[in-house]
Amino acid sequence: MHTADGGSPACPDAARQQRLAVQLADMVPGATAIRVSLHDPGQPWPHPHAIAKDAVGETIDLNRTTARVAARWILRAWPDLDRSRTYTFDLATAALTRSDLAADRGR
Repeated sequence: MHTADGGSPACPDAARQQRLAVQLADMVPGATAIRVSLHDPGQPWPHPHAIAKDAVGETIDLNRTTARVAARWILRAWPDLDRSRTYTFDLATAALTRSDLAADRGR
């Protein structure tokens, strides 16, 4: 089962993860991963924020509504996440991982 932090299952419903991945892939054509957080650089307060990446790691432009909807859907699917962290949702595997894990290991 996939985990968000390497510990206990982050979202016990794998079918829900898969459905979410399919919906987001349809909503953002060409995206292979979506990075989410509550730290929108354009807002002074916490706000759902998403950045979509394609297969080669290039950023796919999202309008404000799509970015917020994608972030909300992902964050709501994993209600127990540490909201101070940034996560990446892999659309091919429906796995959610903390985006800062590599940085944490280097400390």
